[in-house]
Amino acid sequence: MKKIILISTLFLLSISCSSQVGKVNRVDPAEYINTITAVDLKKHLLVIASDEMEGRQTGSSGQKKAGDYLINQYKTNTVPFPKGATDYYQRIPASFLNAIRNDNLSDSENIWAFIEGSEKPDEIVVISAHYDHIGVINGEVYNGADDDGSGTVALLEIAQAFETAKKEGNGPKRSILFLHVTGEEHGLLGSSYYSQNPLFPLANTVADINIDMIGRHDQFHNDSSNYVYLIGSDYLSSDLHNICEAANTNYSKLFLDYKYNDRNDPNRFYYRSDHYNFAKNGIPSVFLFSGVHADYHKATDEVDKIEFDVLAKRTQFAFAIAWELANRENRPVVDKSGN
Repeated sequence: MKKIILISTLFLLSISCSSQVGKVNRVDPAEYINTITAVDLKKHLLVIASDEMEGRQTGSSGQKKAGDYLINQYKTNTVPFPKGATDYYQRIPASFLNAIRNDNLSDSENIWAFIEGSEKPDEIVVISAHYDHIGVINGEVYNGADDDGSGTVALLEIAQAFETAKKEGNGPKRSILFLHVTGEEHGLLGSSYYSQNPLFPLANTVADINIDMIGRHDQFHNDSSNYVYLIGSDYLSSDLHNICEAANTNYSKLFLDYKYNDRNDPNRFYYRSDHYNFAKNGIPSVFLFSGVHADYHKATDEVDKIEFDVLAKRTQFAFAIAWELANRENRPVVDKSGN
């Protein structure tokens, strides 16, 4: 009898210990989500959307200064350039940028940074935002604080949060490519160039999270800024859509507005930002957006109008989506046509 009791006790202890190990190994991203702050986003945006950057016109000296700032931040946070690249630049010749409509653009660059996955390093999650804007017009600098300074600085904070997790032994299982694309304002040119000249095979790219204008509210949300437009999440993948919904329920608790997800919406936002160059290649893609406001493409799109608390919340939401994509067992299934 004593022997049976001893064996039973050891068996129960074994179950208990196994349960505890499971709990220890289950990483809650909340602590890393909370490293994304309004204070840090503002610090970065005050630089990216300053007059010194001269409106970040594609190929301009001001845009190149903005690129230098991004790279210096990645270096500071010890986030390297991608495996297989020689530096933080994907160089794009003027001949490509001017091929469709000759806007007399100079050579420009996509900026990329990379965190290698621990278990599935060849599978890539892309997080994208365009860092160009429309430059100087009639002597006025168009700083583009929201378009897309907001998305640009969001990528910096998301990268910093993932790198913090990695340093603590909780790095992503899949690799993450942080892709600041150029030439969006001239026809999604930087993302088009990447999709035609990918550093990693598009077949290995499991999803794109694209962030473009998430720092303000629009006329449809004057009562509360606690929302974000989700566009395209269910066009190619029911998995991606469910991941976005769950990330919001568990962490961000924003109102997810699907107004512009309607395929018949006349604004056609799904086709107007950089995720589309991934989606049209069959890669599950989601576009985070807070809508158009009175300062859209005007010199008045300035930092003092950014709502940094909700910018932080939307950035945290993007991180939560990326965390799940990077760490779940299976890549999101492509089970829809995209049409």
